Amino acid sequence: MRIIRYLNEHSVPALAAVTDEEHVYTLPYGDFLDLVHQARQRGITPLALIGETVSASAPLAASMESLSLLTPIVAPEVWAAGVTYERSREARNYEATGGKLDTTTFYDKVYDAERPEIFLKSTPSRTVGPDQAVCLRSDSHWQIPEPELGLVLDKTGQILGYTIGNDMSCRDIEGENPLYLPQAKIWKNSCSIGPAIRLAETVGDPYQFQMSCRIFRNGEKIVEGFAHTGQLHRSLDELVSFLLRDNELADGTVLLTGTTIVPPNDFTLADGDRVEIEISQIGTLTNPVCQIGA
Repeated sequence: MRIIRYLNEHSVPALAAVTDEEHVYTLPYGDFLDLVHQARQRGITPLALIGETVSASAPLAASMESLSLLTPIVAPEVWAAGVTYERSREARNYEATGGKLDTTTFYDKVYDAERPEIFLKSTPSRTVGPDQAVCLRSDSHWQIPEPELGLVLDKTGQILGYTIGNDMSCRDIEGENPLYLPQAKIWKNSCSIGPAIRLAETVGDPYQFQMSCRIFRNGEKIVEGFAHTGQLHRSLDELVSFLLRDNELADGTVLLTGTTIVPPNDFTLADGDRVEIEISQIGTLTNPVCQIGA
């Protein structure tokens, strides 16, 4: 079962459930967290609460793809973990050393260290949803999308669901100096999440998600990559536990868990490109790419 937010016929944000048969049912809740809280008050699971609505109503005539989708949750904060896959370590080393991959760097140390790399990625005003533009930073010349599995958390760190994230990154800025990481990661429209939240209780094994990323330019597919979450070097619970350390989370916080799909080193995004990130059981997050100020 997946949860989406969309603009209804009155241009008002609405919540809906999408079944595995692709039927869409409007839900009588303000947002995803309202659904979760109502279920807890009833002493039942969100899936059981949705089941009551589905059994007593008819699906929308529209498909999920035909709706004007919003971010599935207005996350008060989006955090991200880095260097959690072998491919990510390789890419960061390439940036930091100018291609001298036989050189040991701090990214190797982070990859093997007890403490993972976790950083604040985005705020509501910087986060966009499906079909909204992600922006290119004006002072970078080497920018890529980073397809990532996102964890939707409550304030205790419980995983409520899974979504898709695009952690836009400036490889040249981070490669120049690791202390520039905030500038390499955070700017206007530098993060997207969506198109849906897959309820955690409906996922048997989160390490079996299949991921892909496609980048199109002038209607032609120019980059495509595949991976799966079983390649993660750290467990999801481990990442969440470090985010919780001496930290205060708000309900609905999203934690992106790192990327293992990296475009070729000679590739950079351009104004007008389109990025599609797909994760099995969740859907496809599509975003056009624009230059800030264009």
